[in-house]
Amino acid sequence: MGLKDMFENLKKEVKVVQGEETKDKVYNNHKEFADEATAIKEFERSKQKLFDVNMWTKMASFNSDFRLYDSRGHRTTAQKPEIGYYIEIILPASTIENWVKVTDIREEENMAEFVVHPSEKPEQRGQEEKEIKHFFIKEASSTFRVVREGKTIWAYEIGKNEGINNQGEEAGDRALLNTLVAEGGWAGVQALQWDNLTRYLVHLDEAKETD
Repeated sequence: MGLKDMFENLKKEVKVVQGEETKDKVYNNHKEFADEATAIKEFERSKQKLFDVNMWTKMASFNSDFRLYDSRGHRTTAQKPEIGYYIEIILPASTIENWVKVTDIREEENMAEFVVHPSEKPEQRGQEEKEIKHFFIKEASSTFRVVREGKTIWAYEIGKNEGINNQGEEAGDRALLNTLVAEGGWAGVQALQWDNLTRYLVHLDEAKETD
């Protein structure tokens, strides 16, 4: 990377910190199985893991807490979210609540996914001024996806429009906090978190997997 490229990247990072630009990021893992029949069977487990958000908290190694809420803001043990459900995310070594809302769900023969966007806290619904309880802007999204291609299962976390929520009424009194979390705490753990999740979704860390 030349000096000019480094300077342009630095300028972009400054604008991101100032809430003027966004980033897109993709994380993935995959696992190949002995044959397609095994992959088809294991893909059903991958879909179950994908949709059972409450179980994400129990993943081994580095992890956040994930808590599923229904559209009225009540904790739920549902093993599959619905559009309009909420997820509360508590980052490691933190008590800061971050909320996302499920906005889309797709399930096909060899693909399953759901999409979330940063959201207000559920009980704030109906208020004219909604403070987004997340360090990213409401236009940001995360897509959690599993795909089977022949003998191989892939898992993805696809982040779009990841801009820091530190401008205007939507940031509320969290503008500085959101900047510190996004550029500090989350910046340091994002890759670890989504690597952990995508490994979990394709069963990479299970001792009894059949390769």
